[in-house]
Amino acid sequence: MPGSMKTNTQPQLQNTNRSFLNNFLMFLMVLLITLSTMLTQCQSQKTTSSDSPVPAFYKWAPKPPMGWNSWDCYGPTIVESEVKANADYMADHLKDFGWQYIVVDIRWYVANDKSGGYNEKDPVYNIDNYGRFLPAVNRFPSSADGKGFKPLADYIHSKGLKFGIHVMRGVPVIAVRDSLPVLGTAVTAKDIYSPDDQCMWLKDMYTVDYLKKGAQDYYNSILKLYASWGVDFVKIDDLSSPYHAEEIEMIRKAIDQTGRKIVLSTSPGPTPFKDVNHIKQNANMWRTVGDLWDNWPQLKEEFSVLERWAPYVSEGAWPDGDMLPLGHIGIRAERGAGRMSNLTRDEQYTLMTLFSIFRSPLMFGGNLPDNDDFTLSLITNKDVLDVNQHSTNGKQLFRDNDFIAWTADDPKSGDKYLALFNARDSSASAEISVKFKLIGLTGAHAVKDLWTGENLGNFTDSFVSTINRHGAGLYRIHLKTKFL
Repeated sequence: MPGSMKTNTQPQLQNTNRSFLNNFLMFLMVLLITLSTMLTQCQSQKTTSSDSPVPAFYKWAPKPPMGWNSWDCYGPTIVESEVKANADYMADHLKDFGWQYIVVDIRWYVANDKSGGYNEKDPVYNIDNYGRFLPAVNRFPSSADGKGFKPLADYIHSKGLKFGIHVMRGVPVIAVRDSLPVLGTAVTAKDIYSPDDQCMWLKDMYTVDYLKKGAQDYYNSILKLYASWGVDFVKIDDLSSPYHAEEIEMIRKAIDQTGRKIVLSTSPGPTPFKDVNHIKQNANMWRTVGDLWDNWPQLKEEFSVLERWAPYVSEGAWPDGDMLPLGHIGIRAERGAGRMSNLTRDEQYTLMTLFSIFRSPLMFGGNLPDNDDFTLSLITNKDVLDVNQHSTNGKQLFRDNDFIAWTADDPKSGDKYLALFNARDSSASAEISVKFKLIGLTGAHAVKDLWTGENLGNFTDSFVSTINRHGAGLYRIHLKTKFL
């Protein structure tokens, strides 16, 4: 019997040891996974932490930039007199409201471009001996004799405004073809280019291969040229969709080396969410969508897009909902005929209200001298623009069957901003109600309509307003029961 018992015990011991070993291995596996997860979280927190160094260039755009861009009205055909006319109008009518940038959009270096697309059949480029595009003299006469955009920039600066230009990512195909030298180096454009990832919709440029000697020097040379002209803002296209991280970094470095405070805007959209930390470390503003035109389906899409981007809004780094297709657009544009914006008045209120409470940059697209009284009123409402320029914590409060509410804070007074939208397509005007507890308030509060300037009186526990189909309202909810 003892021998029999000994024989039975060995398998039990072996099973016990095997069980212990399996449990121990399982413990080690769980421990490793836990440590790996903690490390990943720490790295993520380190990347996005408020303790991370704030880039110096954030100070160059502490508020969402406000300006005019020639794209929506003139496409690739803008001429100097038209730029000056818009600058004159901004100086006379808009500067006191915070509008300051005048931006010349795409292909200012082509003498014979056209509306309704691009002239890619026989474009006449103006380019210097170092492969850097220069303004087409027939379109910008003051740029003659190698002056570039400096005389036009000087004119705009004399109005108390700032000057910007559009730039395509890369090195000109013509510079590569002609083996033009890169300034300050022994290499040519042919030595730094790559045919890979060429822009899909305009073939003026090749990719600059960051691994090649002279690549950074080329970007340094063009940004140095723009700085010498007095450029304050560059909108660089074909950069963020698809996302070109290496060229973004070269551009950032080139701007910083100029010694001039040049605001960087990347285009087109959508910028990938996976690259949010990278773009925030390199640009002042980046596109969240493709081109926004004057139609309701595109405008309605902005609600979900901007709701997703709202957590990433910060001073000096602005997600950009794209231009404001308002006023007289399509005059000689890349697409569409000349027209006053096809958005209804209610839809135009919605656009300005959403972009204001989200704090998107505001770049007006219409020909400013052709503004009617209504269009001018949209972009000179001080209370509404103050929400765009100074509010904090903008976010969507709810979306209930396309009744939408956004809220933000006034950091000075502690008041709440409330935006209401009726984005329904099948109904007329409708009442939208918001309980004060949803925005952290209780009791009675005075409410002001920011679009009309009317004090609406006191509301207790909730606020309700009738909003037109596709329309919006924007309100200040005062902490007290009367406005001071």
